[in-house]
Amino acid sequence: MLLGVLTGCVLGAAVVYVLVAWLIPAAVQHNAWAALLWHDVIVERFLDFVTGSTRPQRLLKAVQKKATRGDPQSVIATIDRFCRGSEWAMNVGDEKGVILDTVVCEVSPGSALELGTYCGYSTVRIARLLPPGARLITLEFNPDYAKVARQVIDFAGLTEKVLLVEGPSGDLIPKMKEQYGITTFDLVFLDHWKDRYLPDTRLLEECGLLRKGSILLADNVICPGTPDYLAYIRSSPRYESKYFKSHLEYTKVEDGLEKSIFLG
Repeated sequence: MLLGVLTGCVLGAAVVYVLVAWLIPAAVQHNAWAALLWHDVIVERFLDFVTGSTRPQRLLKAVQKKATRGDPQSVIATIDRFCRGSEWAMNVGDEKGVILDTVVCEVSPGSALELGTYCGYSTVRIARLLPPGARLITLEFNPDYAKVARQVIDFAGLTEKVLLVEGPSGDLIPKMKEQYGITTFDLVFLDHWKDRYLPDTRLLEECGLLRKGSILLADNVICPGTPDYLAYIRSSPRYESKYFKSHLEYTKVEDGLEKSIFLG
Protein backbone atom coordinates (compact mmCIF):
# COMPACT_ATOMS: atom_id res chain seq x y z
CA MET A 1 0.00 0.00 0.00
CA LEU A 2 2.70 2.45 1.07
CA LEU A 3 4.85 1.46 -1.89
CA GLY A 4 1.95 2.16 -4.23
CA VAL A 5 1.41 5.60 -2.71
CA LEU A 6 5.12 6.42 -2.96
CA THR A 7 5.21 5.21 -6.54
CA GLY A 8 2.21 7.36 -7.39
CA CYS A 9 3.81 10.41 -5.77
CA VAL A 10 7.05 9.88 -7.67
CA LEU A 11 5.23 9.43 -10.97
CA GLY A 12 3.07 12.48 -10.27
CA ALA A 13 6.11 14.58 -9.46
CA ALA A 14 7.80 13.36 -12.64
CA VAL A 15 4.78 14.32 -14.74
CA VAL A 16 4.62 17.77 -13.16
CA TYR A 17 8.36 18.26 -13.74
CA VAL A 18 8.09 17.30 -17.40
CA LEU A 19 5.11 19.62 -17.86
CA VAL A 20 6.71 22.60 -16.13
CA ALA A 21 10.28 22.15 -17.36
CA TRP A 22 9.66 20.99 -20.92
CA LEU A 23 6.15 20.69 -22.35
CA ILE A 24 4.58 23.98 -21.29
CA PRO A 25 7.66 26.12 -22.13
CA ALA A 26 7.82 24.44 -25.55
CA ALA A 27 4.09 24.94 -26.10
CA VAL A 28 4.16 28.68 -25.37
CA GLN A 29 7.19 29.38 -27.58
CA HIS A 30 5.01 30.44 -30.51
CA ASN A 31 2.15 32.19 -28.70
CA ALA A 32 2.76 35.74 -27.53
CA TRP A 33 0.27 36.06 -24.71
CA ALA A 34 0.75 32.48 -23.51
CA ALA A 35 4.50 33.08 -23.34
CA LEU A 36 4.11 36.32 -21.38
CA LEU A 37 1.51 34.81 -19.04
CA TRP A 38 3.59 31.71 -18.36
CA HIS A 39 7.02 33.28 -18.01
CA ASP A 40 6.26 36.76 -16.73
CA VAL A 41 3.39 35.94 -14.36
CA ILE A 42 3.03 32.29 -13.36
CA VAL A 43 6.67 31.17 -13.23
CA GLU A 44 8.03 34.45 -11.87
CA ARG A 45 5.51 34.64 -9.03
CA PHE A 46 6.01 30.98 -8.16
CA LEU A 47 9.79 31.32 -8.01
CA ASP A 48 9.55 34.56 -6.06
CA PHE A 49 7.42 32.72 -3.47
CA VAL A 50 9.59 29.60 -3.32
CA THR A 51 12.96 31.37 -3.22
CA GLY A 52 12.02 34.48 -1.26
CA SER A 53 13.83 36.55 -3.89
CA THR A 54 12.95 38.40 -7.09
CA ARG A 55 13.82 37.58 -10.68
CA PRO A 56 16.23 40.55 -10.95
CA GLN A 57 17.97 39.36 -7.77
CA ARG A 58 18.30 35.84 -9.16
CA LEU A 59 19.66 37.23 -12.42
CA LEU A 60 22.20 39.33 -10.52
CA LYS A 61 23.28 36.30 -8.51
CA ALA A 62 23.90 34.38 -11.74
CA VAL A 63 26.05 37.23 -13.06
CA GLN A 64 28.08 37.47 -9.86
CA LYS A 65 28.60 33.72 -9.76
CA LYS A 66 29.26 32.88 -13.40
CA ALA A 67 30.38 36.01 -15.30
CA THR A 68 33.85 37.54 -15.37
CA ARG A 69 34.08 40.87 -13.55
CA GLY A 70 35.04 43.73 -15.84
CA ASP A 71 34.09 41.81 -18.99
CA PRO A 72 30.84 43.19 -20.50
CA GLN A 73 30.58 40.40 -23.07
CA SER A 74 30.82 37.80 -20.32
CA VAL A 75 28.00 39.55 -18.42
CA ILE A 76 25.81 39.60 -21.54
CA ALA A 77 26.49 35.92 -22.30
CA THR A 78 25.77 34.93 -18.70
CA ILE A 79 22.43 36.73 -18.68
CA ASP A 80 21.50 35.15 -22.02
CA ARG A 81 22.30 31.68 -20.67
CA PHE A 82 20.30 32.41 -17.52
CA CYS A 83 17.29 33.57 -19.57
CA ARG A 84 17.39 30.66 -22.00
CA GLY A 85 18.30 27.90 -19.61
CA SER A 86 17.05 28.91 -16.18
CA GLU A 87 14.53 31.72 -16.13
CA TRP A 88 13.11 33.92 -18.87
CA ALA A 89 13.37 37.68 -18.45
CA MET A 90 12.28 40.59 -20.61
CA ASN A 91 15.65 41.89 -21.72
CA VAL A 92 16.07 42.89 -25.35
CA GLY A 93 17.72 39.46 -25.62
CA ASP A 94 20.48 37.98 -27.73
CA GLU A 95 18.68 37.95 -31.09
CA LYS A 96 17.38 41.52 -31.04
CA GLY A 97 20.53 42.48 -29.16
CA VAL A 98 22.54 41.98 -32.35
CA ILE A 99 20.28 44.53 -34.08
CA LEU A 100 20.76 46.93 -31.18
CA ASP A 101 24.54 46.46 -31.38
CA THR A 102 24.52 47.18 -35.11
CA VAL A 103 22.58 50.41 -34.68
CA VAL A 104 24.82 51.60 -31.83
CA CYS A 105 27.92 50.94 -33.94
CA GLU A 106 26.40 52.73 -36.96
CA VAL A 107 25.45 55.81 -34.93
CA SER A 108 28.53 55.85 -32.67
CA PRO A 109 26.65 58.19 -30.34
CA GLY A 110 28.34 60.79 -28.23
CA SER A 111 25.20 60.99 -26.11
CA ALA A 112 22.60 58.26 -25.72
CA LEU A 113 19.41 57.84 -23.72
CA GLU A 114 17.85 54.57 -22.63
CA LEU A 115 14.26 54.57 -21.38
CA GLY A 116 13.84 51.51 -19.16
CA THR A 117 16.95 50.03 -17.54
CA TYR A 118 15.38 46.94 -15.93
CA CYS A 119 18.37 44.81 -14.86
CA GLY A 120 20.95 46.59 -17.01
CA TYR A 121 21.29 44.04 -19.83
CA SER A 122 20.70 46.46 -22.73
CA THR A 123 22.56 49.16 -20.80
CA VAL A 124 25.66 46.96 -20.85
CA ARG A 125 25.13 46.13 -24.54
CA ILE A 126 24.98 49.83 -25.45
CA ALA A 127 27.66 51.16 -23.10
CA ARG A 128 30.30 48.64 -24.14
CA LEU A 129 30.09 49.95 -27.73
CA LEU A 130 30.17 53.68 -27.01
CA PRO A 131 33.11 55.67 -28.36
CA PRO A 132 35.59 57.23 -25.90
CA GLY A 133 34.10 60.12 -23.96
CA ALA A 134 30.51 59.18 -24.78
CA ARG A 135 27.87 58.80 -22.09
CA LEU A 136 24.67 56.81 -21.73
CA ILE A 137 21.88 58.11 -19.50
CA THR A 138 19.45 55.37 -18.56
CA LEU A 139 16.16 55.99 -16.76
CA GLU A 140 14.45 53.47 -14.50
CA PHE A 141 11.19 54.00 -12.61
CA ASN A 142 11.45 50.96 -10.33
CA PRO A 143 14.02 51.44 -7.50
CA ASP A 144 14.41 47.68 -6.98
CA TYR A 145 15.30 47.20 -10.65
CA ALA A 146 17.67 50.18 -10.47
CA LYS A 147 19.47 48.69 -7.47
CA VAL A 148 20.15 45.46 -9.36
CA ALA A 149 21.04 47.27 -12.58
CA ARG A 150 23.69 49.38 -10.84
CA GLN A 151 25.39 46.23 -9.60
CA VAL A 152 25.23 44.58 -13.04
CA ILE A 153 26.66 47.69 -14.70
CA ASP A 154 29.41 47.93 -12.08
CA PHE A 155 30.23 44.22 -12.45
CA ALA A 156 30.62 44.77 -16.20
CA GLY A 157 33.07 47.61 -15.51
CA LEU A 158 30.96 50.27 -17.22
CA THR A 159 30.01 52.58 -14.36
CA GLU A 160 32.01 55.51 -15.76
CA LYS A 161 30.10 55.38 -19.05
CA VAL A 162 26.62 55.13 -17.56
CA LEU A 163 24.46 57.50 -15.53
CA LEU A 164 21.46 55.66 -14.10
CA VAL A 165 18.69 58.00 -12.98
CA GLU A 166 15.67 56.80 -10.99
CA GLY A 167 12.23 58.23 -11.58
CA PRO A 168 9.38 58.61 -14.10
CA SER A 169 10.57 59.33 -17.63
CA GLY A 170 7.90 62.01 -18.03
CA ASP A 171 9.41 63.94 -15.12
CA LEU A 172 13.05 63.37 -16.00
CA ILE A 173 13.14 64.09 -19.74
CA PRO A 174 12.39 67.83 -19.32
CA LYS A 175 15.33 68.07 -16.90
CA MET A 176 17.94 66.61 -19.25
CA LYS A 177 19.36 69.92 -20.50
CA GLU A 178 19.46 71.75 -17.19
CA GLN A 179 20.52 68.96 -14.83
CA TYR A 180 22.65 66.75 -17.07
CA GLY A 181 24.08 69.17 -19.62
CA ILE A 182 22.51 67.43 -22.61
CA THR A 183 22.06 69.41 -25.80
CA THR A 184 20.57 66.64 -27.92
CA PHE A 185 20.70 62.85 -27.98
CA ASP A 186 22.26 61.02 -30.92
CA LEU A 187 20.50 57.77 -29.97
CA VAL A 188 17.42 56.98 -27.89
CA PHE A 189 16.54 53.38 -27.01
CA LEU A 190 12.93 52.90 -25.90
CA ASP A 191 12.33 49.79 -23.81
CA HIS A 192 10.16 50.88 -20.89
CA TRP A 193 6.38 50.96 -20.38
CA LYS A 194 4.87 50.57 -23.84
CA ASP A 195 2.19 53.20 -23.23
CA ARG A 196 4.99 55.72 -22.58
CA TYR A 197 6.69 55.33 -25.99
CA LEU A 198 4.54 57.92 -27.76
CA PRO A 199 4.21 60.56 -25.00
CA ASP A 200 7.93 60.36 -24.24
CA THR A 201 8.82 60.69 -27.93
CA ARG A 202 6.66 63.80 -28.16
CA LEU A 203 8.27 65.08 -24.97
CA LEU A 204 11.74 64.60 -26.46
CA GLU A 205 10.61 66.63 -29.46
CA GLU A 206 9.06 69.39 -27.34
CA CYS A 207 12.17 69.67 -25.18
CA GLY A 208 14.43 69.98 -28.22
CA LEU A 209 16.39 66.86 -27.30
CA LEU A 210 16.38 65.46 -30.85
CA ARG A 211 18.52 66.87 -33.64
CA LYS A 212 18.30 66.18 -37.35
CA GLY A 213 19.68 62.65 -37.70
CA SER A 214 18.94 61.51 -34.14
CA ILE A 215 17.94 57.84 -34.03
CA LEU A 216 15.06 56.37 -32.05
CA LEU A 217 15.20 52.60 -31.63
CA ALA A 218 12.10 51.05 -30.04
CA ASP A 219 11.89 47.49 -28.71
CA ASN A 220 8.81 45.25 -28.36
CA VAL A 221 6.84 47.14 -31.01
CA ILE A 222 4.93 43.95 -31.92
CA CYS A 223 4.91 42.05 -28.63
CA PRO A 224 3.53 43.30 -26.28
CA GLY A 225 3.11 45.97 -28.97
CA THR A 226 3.04 49.77 -29.31
CA PRO A 227 0.37 50.47 -31.95
CA ASP A 228 -0.07 54.17 -31.16
CA TYR A 229 3.69 54.77 -31.30
CA LEU A 230 4.05 52.92 -34.60
CA ALA A 231 1.10 54.76 -36.13
CA TYR A 232 2.66 58.09 -35.16
CA ILE A 233 6.26 57.38 -36.04
CA ARG A 234 5.39 55.82 -39.42
CA SER A 235 2.99 58.56 -40.52
CA SER A 236 4.88 61.60 -39.25
CA PRO A 237 6.85 63.56 -41.87
CA ARG A 238 9.41 64.21 -39.15
CA TYR A 239 10.63 60.61 -39.20
CA GLU A 240 11.93 58.00 -41.59
CA SER A 241 11.29 54.55 -40.12
CA LYS A 242 12.29 50.97 -40.74
CA TYR A 243 11.08 47.81 -39.02
CA PHE A 244 13.56 45.06 -38.12
CA LYS A 245 11.69 41.76 -37.79
CA SER A 246 12.92 39.43 -35.06
CA HIS A 247 11.47 37.49 -32.12
CA LEU A 248 10.38 38.23 -28.58
CA GLU A 249 13.38 37.63 -26.36
CA TYR A 250 14.21 33.95 -25.93
CA THR A 251 11.06 32.74 -27.77
CA LYS A 252 9.82 32.12 -31.32
CA VAL A 253 7.10 34.77 -31.06
CA GLU A 254 7.38 37.53 -33.66
CA ASP A 255 8.60 40.86 -32.35
CA GLY A 256 10.92 43.49 -33.67
CA LEU A 257 12.66 46.83 -33.38
CA GLU A 258 11.56 50.05 -35.07
CA LYS A 259 14.43 52.31 -36.11
CA SER A 260 13.36 55.91 -36.78
CA ILE A 261 15.53 58.75 -38.02
CA PHE A 262 14.45 62.21 -36.86
CA LEU A 263 14.39 64.49 -39.89
CA GLY A 264 13.98 67.74 -38.01
